[in-house]
Amino acid sequence: MFPALSHAPLAQCRRLFLRNFEVMINIGVHEFEKKGEQRVLVNIDLFVPLAQTTPQHDRLEEVVDYDFMRETVVQRMSQGHVHLQETLCDDVARTLLAHPRVLAVRVSTEKPDVYPDCESVGVEVFHIKEA
Repeated sequence: MFPALSHAPLAQCRRLFLRNFEVMINIGVHEFEKKGEQRVLVNIDLFVPLAQTTPQHDRLEEVVDYDFMRETVVQRMSQGHVHLQETLCDDVARTLLAHPRVLAVRVSTEKPDVYPDCESVGVEVFHIKEA
């Protein structure tokens, strides 16, 4: 079981996810990072209440469209250079959590090409909407 689902408000949720969305983005604080794009992997989990997102008529408008996750990342990237992965994660999470059907969100970013001796370095945030 996904650990966050043990949190009481999330027990009656459906989890939507976007895995390893690979983007090329201007990100970083070092001068060499400001001269070009870097490969970043974005992962997102959205928690949406089953009561609000269980389709009765098999129609897209009855659920949260997962295009929303991709489009949110692309829209944030279009705003220009980001210094920190923390900023990118926070901005994406804030936008996703503002959706009326989203109860909680987990966003992570990874830079897989930073160090030759590890798979990646990254950041993750998890937020639950206030009741």
